[in-house]
Amino acid sequence: MAAVLLFLAALVYCVAPGKMPPELKKTAEVFYGLNCAHRGLHTEDRQVPENSLGAFTAARKAGYGVELDVRLSKDGQVVVFHDDDLKRACGVDALVDSLNWEALSALPLFGTRECMPLFTRAMEVLGDTPVIVELKSAGENNPELCQKTLDILRAQGRHCCVESFDPRVVGWFRKNAPDVLRGQLSTPARKFDTISKPRAFLLGNLLLNCISRPHFIAFSADPWPLSARLCRAMRPIVVIWTVRPGHNIAKCENENNMVIFEHYTPLPRYKTLRQAS
Repeated sequence: MAAVLLFLAALVYCVAPGKMPPELKKTAEVFYGLNCAHRGLHTEDRQVPENSLGAFTAARKAGYGVELDVRLSKDGQVVVFHDDDLKRACGVDALVDSLNWEALSALPLFGTRECMPLFTRAMEVLGDTPVIVELKSAGENNPELCQKTLDILRAQGRHCCVESFDPRVVGWFRKNAPDVLRGQLSTPARKFDTISKPRAFLLGNLLLNCISRPHFIAFSADPWPLSARLCRAMRPIVVIWTVRPGHNIAKCENENNMVIFEHYTPLPRYKTLRQAS
């Protein structure tokens, strides 16, 4: 019996979310019941590419929140781009962080006239739009990416939150910017196909929340494992991604505080139970 209790206590410690400080509740209210366009309001035919200024402009005009991705160029610029490499979006066989910003800025996105934007420029275009900023893991350069992203967010002075699959990134914000709303991204362990199985198990079951202590959990549109449901029972803000036309959209909205969506046009806001304590 004692061993079972010890195991349960350890599990609760590992998966527990962070406590929301009072000063963050006003920011959190902005995101409750918000539909956020995944990588901007891009189109399925890629005529308006993902993570482009055109996609961000369209989302702002439609009244949506926006989710976008940031990473570093070789010369340390914070750029908005999802993939590690340029092959899918730009047709170039190179890593994003192997090229300077000058070279990256000349590469068309999906054959359009749009090119990869700087994070600063994207934020200018988005105006007062609520933004979920996903920081892509930069390994040993995580602190540089985190600090530069934070500096840009501070300069903007408006409602934004940060998230990452990498608990070390979220943990950096826990330590260095506790006043910024932070979230832990996750998906079932079987879907982490580029990392080791032990690490996938830890991430997919939210067992590294002890590092990040997130204010919100952003989980993929899949069944939650038991440990993640335990975390959910402790009432963090709950975000679902990426919801598409084939999903039960009404159910996704009813059961989650925020929805990250693509390839359909919901109302900008919906009614949601405020679950976070």
